This record gives sequence, C-alpha cells and structure tokens, in this order.
Amino acid sequence: MPRYVALLRGINLGGHTVKMDRLRQLFEELGLKNVETFIASGNVIFESASKSPAALEKKIAAHLEESLGFPAATFLRTDHELARVLEHEALGDFGAQSVYIAFLFEKPPKESHAKLMAHGTKSDQFHVNDREVYWVCRTHMSDSPFFRVGIEKALGMKATVRNATTVAKLVGKYPNRRQAVDGGRQKSHSSKRKAK
Repeated sequence: MPRYVALLRGINLGGHTVKMDRLRQLFEELGLKNVETFIASGNVIFESASKSPAALEKKIAAHLEESLGFPAATFLRTDHELARVLEHEALGDFGAQSVYIAFLFEKPPKESHAKLMAHGTKSDQFHVNDREVYWVCRTHMSDSPFFRVGIEKALGMKATVRNATTVAKLVGKYPNRRQAVDGGRQKSHSSKRKAK
C-alpha cells in the first residue's frame, strides 16, 4: 500500500493550535492506515490505497476544516516523491545559510515563475522544479528582504514551506524506500550504458 506524507499549511501557526494526537485521530477517521505525525508543524505520514492523490488531498483538507474550524490546505507527496525532492541541485549549494522548500498543488505557470525570479538577489535565489520551489537563502531568513514577501505572495499560489532539514528527516524515517529509489535509478543508468 502506498505511503504518503501530508504537508499541512497553517497548523500550529497564527493561533491554530492542534495537538498531534488529535491530528492523527482525524486522519484515522478517514480510514487511512498506519498514521503518524512528525514534528508539530503539520507533517502526517500514512498509507492509503487511493488511486487519486488529488482527490485524497481535497478529502483530507475538507475533513480537517470541518473538524478544526479553519482551513488547512493539504499537500500530498508519496515517500518516493519526497525522496526525489532532496535530489535537486539547490540542496548542493554550500554557500546557503538555509534551503527552504515550498510544496505546491501544481507547477507554477510562466507568469508566476517570472514574478518569483524577479525577487532573486545575491542572498536569495530560487529554483522551480515541477510542484516544488527551492529558496536558497544565504542569510538568516528574517534578515532577507524576501522574508516579508514570501513564496505564496510572490507566486500568487497556495503553498506550504518546510526547511530542507525537516524534509530530509521525513525521508530518513524510511531509508529502505529511499534505497529502493536510488537502486532502481542505478539499474536504469546501468542498462542505458550497456545499450550504448
């Protein structure tokens, strides 16, 4: 059964306090299996046989809003997808103070992409890869002029942001899945070399 990570927006921010036991219960009420939370910022790991991640996102978000009384946008990634997020070149920028990853519902259109890139400076650089945006910050986040803008406002799209360190810890909870992804990729590269 596929394993998903739900990255929730607005949990334990702005007065919207939710205990992790309560959050886990809400996911279990939807029939989701092996539910566990990770860090109190709204990261929920679970298993589901659903064949439509987009429909599942909406179902979870609707249940959370009805139960909690405030919207909690839900961004789903499989554990395989989350592992691939860490393979982007932005994570190899050793001059960065921090790298923040924004998760979106869909790939930003060209206009939104251009607006985000217009905020790029020597201290703030951005990379867009499908449904993720990487903010490479070479100073403390609060010292960056972009901090007052934010990825959501710059793109004009809903998003939830995690530090790359948090994403790495989430992926590290299931290293066997990560090794399977890496192993499959190595076999694919090996096959291509033999075919040449």
